[in-house]
Amino acid sequence: MGRAFEYRRAAKEKRWGKMSRIFPKLGKAITMAAKEGGPDPDTNAALRTAIANAKGQNMPKDNIESAIKRAAGKDAAEYTEINYEGKGPHGVLVFVECATDNTTRSVANVRSYFNKVDGTLVPNGQLEFLFNRKAVFEINKTDEMDIEEMELELIDAGLEEIVDDGDTIYVHGNYTEFGSLAQALEAMGLEVVKASLERFPTSPVEFTDEQMVDIEKLIDKLEDDDDVQAVYTNIA
Repeated sequence: MGRAFEYRRAAKEKRWGKMSRIFPKLGKAITMAAKEGGPDPDTNAALRTAIANAKGQNMPKDNIESAIKRAAGKDAAEYTEINYEGKGPHGVLVFVECATDNTTRSVANVRSYFNKVDGTLVPNGQLEFLFNRKAVFEINKTDEMDIEEMELELIDAGLEEIVDDGDTIYVHGNYTEFGSLAQALEAMGLEVVKASLERFPTSPVEFTDEQMVDIEKLIDKLEDDDDVQAVYTNIA
C-alpha cells in the first residue's frame, strides 16, 4: 500500500482521535449538508454520508441532531468551502481544505502556520495537478466478504481499486463516481464506516524521520484549526 497510505491512516488515528477537535469538524459537515440539501437524510445523500462519518467516529446522537437543527436556525452560519495550497518544511507540498464562516480569519491563520515553519502559501491551483482526487469508502471487513465478487459488483459503479488492510477494506474510485459508488455499496448492503473525497499525490516524495518531525509540526497546527477540514501532502 505504500508509506503514504500508512501515513494517512496513522495520521487519522492520531489526530482524528482528538474528540475535542473531530466532533466540531464532523458537526460542521453535517450542518453544511443539511443546509444545502435539507434535514432529511433519506432524501439528502450528502447528509446521509456526513451522519455515517460522524457515527463512525462515535459522535453522540445528540450532537448529530443538534448539528442538523443548526442548519435551520435563523443565525446559522454561512460556511464557505475554500482550499489553500503551500510548500512546507523540506519542500513538502501541502493541500488544505477548509470550511469557514470567515475566510479572512482562515487565510490569516493558515498563512501563519506556514510562516512559523519557514513555509509559504502559493497561488491556488498551482498544486492542484499534483494530486488526484479520489472517492474513498472505508468498510469493516468480515469473514463472509468475497473481495473478488465485490470488485466485479463495483466496476460498473466506477471502482478503481480495493485496498485490503486486514480489518478494513478501502474502496477507491474517481471523485466524479462518488455518488454511484455510494449507491452501489448501499445496494449491496455494505455498511460504510467513512466516506470522503481525498487527494492522493501523483509523485510521492520520501522524507527522513528527522524531516518528518518538522513537517508534523505544520500538519498538527493545520489540523488543530477548527476551519480546516482536511490536510493532504505529497509524503510517500
